[in-house]
Amino acid sequence: MGVALALAAAGPLATPAGAQVQPYGADNDGTFYNILPPGTSGSENLAQLALFRLTGTRPAHNNDQLAMYHALTTAAPLIQPAQITDYFKDATFGVPTGEVANSESPEPGVTIEFDKGFGVPHIYGDTRAELEFGIGWVTAQTRLFEIDALRHAGNGTLASFAGGTNVAMDESTWESAPYTGQDLQAQVTYMATLPGGAQLVSDAENYVDGINAYIAMAESNPINAALDIPGEYAAIGQPLGPKPFTVEDIISIGSLIGGELGQGGGNQLRTAILYQQFKQRFGREHFNVDGSPEGVQPIKRSPSARRPDRSGFGSLLSFVAPDDPAAPTTVHGRRFPYQTLLSPRRLNRRSIALPDPGSVQWYDPVVSGSVPSGGKLGFARSAQANPIAGFAMNAGKGLLGNFPTSDSNALLVSAKDSTNGHPIAVMGPQVAYWSPEVLMEEDIHGPGIDADGAAFPGTNLFVELGHGPDYAWSATSEGQNIIDTFAVPLCTPGGGPPSIGSDDYLLNGQCVAMQKLYDSESWKPNLADSTPAGSATFLTLRTAYGLVIARATIDGRPVAYTNLRSTYFHELDSGLGFEAFDDPAAMRTPQQFDAAADKIGYTFNWFFVNSNHIAYFGSGQNPVRAARTDPLFPSWAQDAWKGFTPSAAPTPSTLTEADTPQSAHPQVIDQPFLTSWNNKPAPGYDYVDGEYSSVYRSQLLDENIDTYLHGGTHTMSLTDLINAMGNAATQDLRGVEVLPYALQIIGHPANPVLAQAVSELRTWVASGAHRINRVTPGASGQYEQSMAVRIMDAWWPLLVQADLQPVLGTALLSDVEGRFAIDNPPHTHQGSAWDDGFYGIIQTDLRAAAGDRVAGPLNRIYCGNGSLTRCRLALQASLLQAASESPDEVYPASDGCAAGDQMCYDQVRYTALGAITQPPQEWVNRPTFQQAVTIENAMP
Repeated sequence: MGVALALAAAGPLATPAGAQVQPYGADNDGTFYNILPPGTSGSENLAQLALFRLTGTRPAHNNDQLAMYHALTTAAPLIQPAQITDYFKDATFGVPTGEVANSESPEPGVTIEFDKGFGVPHIYGDTRAELEFGIGWVTAQTRLFEIDALRHAGNGTLASFAGGTNVAMDESTWESAPYTGQDLQAQVTYMATLPGGAQLVSDAENYVDGINAYIAMAESNPINAALDIPGEYAAIGQPLGPKPFTVEDIISIGSLIGGELGQGGGNQLRTAILYQQFKQRFGREHFNVDGSPEGVQPIKRSPSARRPDRSGFGSLLSFVAPDDPAAPTTVHGRRFPYQTLLSPRRLNRRSIALPDPGSVQWYDPVVSGSVPSGGKLGFARSAQANPIAGFAMNAGKGLLGNFPTSDSNALLVSAKDSTNGHPIAVMGPQVAYWSPEVLMEEDIHGPGIDADGAAFPGTNLFVELGHGPDYAWSATSEGQNIIDTFAVPLCTPGGGPPSIGSDDYLLNGQCVAMQKLYDSESWKPNLADSTPAGSATFLTLRTAYGLVIARATIDGRPVAYTNLRSTYFHELDSGLGFEAFDDPAAMRTPQQFDAAADKIGYTFNWFFVNSNHIAYFGSGQNPVRAARTDPLFPSWAQDAWKGFTPSAAPTPSTLTEADTPQSAHPQVIDQPFLTSWNNKPAPGYDYVDGEYSSVYRSQLLDENIDTYLHGGTHTMSLTDLINAMGNAATQDLRGVEVLPYALQIIGHPANPVLAQAVSELRTWVASGAHRINRVTPGASGQYEQSMAVRIMDAWWPLLVQADLQPVLGTALLSDVEGRFAIDNPPHTHQGSAWDDGFYGIIQTDLRAAAGDRVAGPLNRIYCGNGSLTRCRLALQASLLQAASESPDEVYPASDGCAAGDQMCYDQVRYTALGAITQPPQEWVNRPTFQQAVTIENAMP
């Protein structure tokens, strides 16, 4: 790649002979559609930014997918086959004749074509190295400022790059994924030793060469800089543009994205503290094998919910139910046990490391300086005439503060249940809404790579979610435990009683020092961020058992609690799976797809479709816990993972463990249909960080599919599947799954205010409990059944309180709500809703109170403390209070919305990752990037 760098440094872009370009549709044997709002444009120079700010004129393809995407919201479920292209764009390989907007060859053997329709880059390389160079070039050409911001966020220096509002983001990086430069280089070296790893490292090097060649070209002279350097650099006080990239930067970005979307666990200490609060209220555990109060075992739930169990742990399990038998699952009828709670006879209670009550001191990596209020990198348009002045930083929670961690969905129907006799799929990730989007599109073709779709900028060596010639794939976040919490005894070098503030710990009987990872950064005000000048120093303490998260005592003995993540030091390893996804020769069968997905250490649900099969596989570097340990609570370090050998100075080679084999991961091929909305993957596959309960939003997908498969022709077309997805996207899960049982208990009250509220709610439930306005769609105003929606929004927190507080008490209910979200409404402005909440807990309790036999009942009836009459009175009182609240009280003025503006309160907002903003849109609960696919033929 040295020739290209020399050409770029010499001046304006040369145009050597490019790669051979495939004709439009070459090798495609399916029908492929996709959509990714707002548009492909993502890197604008200063003149373009000035034009937008002064006149509102947008660069080409800045938001030309936005209207298509949001038009589906009010069109479903009545979309017709001929209308698919109104809401999705063609994603066939290549560019049709006459539709090439421009073509360039940044170095011999590379051709890049941008189509006229949507500006998607189509990249071709005669060799694999040339293809990766071209991908890197396009990434810098279309996302340079974005990938620069992401690498700074990934290495914890975003505030020094963009301003002090981002210090909170840097703090979170130092809490979860701190690395030294030597650590990052060690990952690259380690990767080269793995099967297929040398090719991955070579791909990354060539990709980075492409990025740097573009930077060198853009900075080669003032004319190029004015045209090719994003204008945001001037706004943040970095007018010279970016420094060159390295392969280590790719790891930093990958650890950032993987940490947001591809991991779970690490909350055992918080659960232990909550357990102690339950035990304080409900008494000592009384069913241990030896009768001791510290033994923490699951109880066998009573077959009758009317026979209460008064143990503190039994009550805790009502809110942390890892294996609720009623929880909806992606895999039907086959168990895949993982992280299961043990029976009392099998549990080694001595492995549990519960802190002394009140002794926990959480660790703060900020050891000096200050952390201004968190913010997200972004620029708000103002009316000022100066084209780069007034780029006020959006108020927020850090660069990825609004980044959803588990908000994607997938719907797949098998060949035998499809109208055309071939599988169909509508699927995609929900990564919130950004401008430019935090995913980018690419159509890439070269030796061993033939794919079209989307990937995260800065890690997009391959299409990460998309399709090949005759197959397609996608993912949703899974979040199973790959992080565990361990207690390590503290010590004093040379002997003596240890202090809770000691930075030394016992390792294999020796007192060793914790590794101290330091970094300092400073910032000053700029046009985009007026935060006063300041500085901060970060210190992360690293042990052989992971990063220190807290200090405490256990039976008076000082300990440090650490979080150990299986993918720490191994972020780059997952690239081997993505590499295989883009290789058609490696994707001929579902079994090959499963093998590739198994190489991905991040916690994702993966979905595959070709002309004959649909398949699902749950990925993750799932560590095998030590025998007889409890995954719900912290363990002593001596009971760490099987096959784990602790090292005082961990490296990629030493930080390894025994992981569950491919056969143990949830998986299925050709089930009649597959759905996922971040729900429980399979029976027995536990989630000890929260609750896979009896109510989960994936049921909305299941029920919409069931309408087609058990009515009419008993099969589904691709249009039907789009409609099923779109209909679920505006439903209120509380109204569909919980509200009917609350109304059943309330009955038919005589109070006229209550009677009207009940009538409105019942009508809303009967119509599907939608939050939508098809008559006057938009981002503000009132929903069609606005009164019912308002009452539901006001009632839910009061309903939870009415149901649970009489038994839990005010303080403990507050503690529970501090550990788990009771609701996940649309008000986040990021679209996704109904992921976390007490929906299953409340539904289960109400059904039990009404006398229903339920699978997986709670340990007691909470509503009315077991009395149906008291339960009814409590619900009626809370509903009366909710119905009396005015729209202005339920939807107070906030975030630029007038009081009482229901739809504005929910609206989807695009977070600016640059200086060009996007208009808000009406709420929809739907993936950001989405494919609609059916594949009629297989490649020979």
